[in-house]
Amino acid sequence: MLRSLLVPMLLAVSLLGCGDDESVNPDSGDPTKVTYAESLNVDLAEMTRLESGLYIQDTFVVEDGAQAEAGKRVQVRYTGYLPDGRSFDATGNGPAIGFTLGVGQVIAGWDEGIAGMRVGSRRRLVIPSSLGYGATGSGRRIPPYTVLIFDTELVSVR
Repeated sequence: MLRSLLVPMLLAVSLLGCGDDESVNPDSGDPTKVTYAESLNVDLAEMTRLESGLYIQDTFVVEDGAQAEAGKRVQVRYTGYLPDGRSFDATGNGPAIGFTLGVGQVIAGWDEGIAGMRVGSRRRLVIPSSLGYGATGSGRRIPPYTVLIFDTELVSVR
């Protein structure tokens, strides 16, 4: 799963290509139409909604230091959750993942949601499926049209 975050998203993801599978519901990709596990403590009303539909909440703010900006190489630690509370991936005590911000090396929700953070800051991202893995999902762990919740920490910026 860690590698799948680093693989560039396909530019042309068909949101209609799910055939006749009635168990797949495009509404489940909208953060406002999802029920979140109590353990996640997600309160969209307490978060900032960006124009794209991404919700962000700074959980620890560092006021100065290097800032994540498009074109810069960043390193991020994270835990990713499905709305039901299950963690589908995490860096844990291992190395942070590195990528160049804003060039499509990660899902769009990360490119947008990590921008503006300063080293040492922590931010929660609630990502609509349109900024995540969309109609295709990702492997067996992330179904189509799934909202993703990430707790992130910016480790470095170069």
